[in-house]
Amino acid sequence: MSGRGLGEKLGKGRSLAVVVVAYATAVGGAWVAADAVGHDRPVPALAAGYLTSALIIYAWSRAIDNGSMFDAWWSVLPPSAAVWLAVGDASRAPDQRITLVLIVAWVWAVRLTSNWVRDWPGLHHEDWRYLDLYTKGPKALISLGAVHLFPCFVVFVGSLPLVPALVRGTRSVGALDWIALVVGVLAALIELVADEQMRRFARTKSSGAVMDRGMWRWSRHPNYFGEILFWVSLWLFALAAARSWWWTVIGPLAMLTMFLAASMPMLDERSRARRPGFDAYAKRTSMLVPWPPRRTG
Repeated sequence: MSGRGLGEKLGKGRSLAVVVVAYATAVGGAWVAADAVGHDRPVPALAAGYLTSALIIYAWSRAIDNGSMFDAWWSVLPPSAAVWLAVGDASRAPDQRITLVLIVAWVWAVRLTSNWVRDWPGLHHEDWRYLDLYTKGPKALISLGAVHLFPCFVVFVGSLPLVPALVRGTRSVGALDWIALVVGVLAALIELVADEQMRRFARTKSSGAVMDRGMWRWSRHPNYFGEILFWVSLWLFALAAARSWWWTVIGPLAMLTMFLAASMPMLDERSRARRPGFDAYAKRTSMLVPWPPRRTG
């Protein structure tokens, strides 16, 4: 049975039960794979855990013929990885910093996962972006590479700051840690407000209407701005923990590159095709960083 047929038969509640079981196997598999590498080698262990979990979810997505099984991976695996790194006997990080990092990781994860649960219709639904990708080549390979492994790699790179923050860094907690905490909590708050504003708009919008209210008046993608701030927060924790790990700035840079090169252009093109007023909105509104609208005309 296809994912759509299965989802229509199960409904949203039972579909979520399937997802919970799938992610229990993915997190369990990631934990075992990371343990096999060892806490004394946190970077390869993180890579092994992420790759194992992504492949497990890929197997689930193929079994039910629905790539959107991977959607929750983004917000489920990083906080699980943070816990694995924090509880290891190789960690030399101060307990207070570990607590601050875990607070940020779990506030972000709970917010993002709950937002996905609220909006997800069930296993009969598959993200339109995946459906578009499937037209470009063999579905199984596209799903493996573009839907599962590429995001897995980007999140792995984005998660590298967790290693100095939770394991390697020995510097005492200082002002930069508290700045990182504020940035991380602010990131989750921006995403929450932006998503709630869009949700209210979607309930009452007319056909072809453009969302240009609230935070969306100042940015075409305020939710993505909040998302990037979260990964910046992790890097600030890394910098506070060990200056020699400054290079983990590649994490938030990788996220920024993915959003600028792929996610935002895809969404803008879809809006441009479906909403007559989008071009005018795009001309006056910042793509990412919230900024007062430009005067046009």
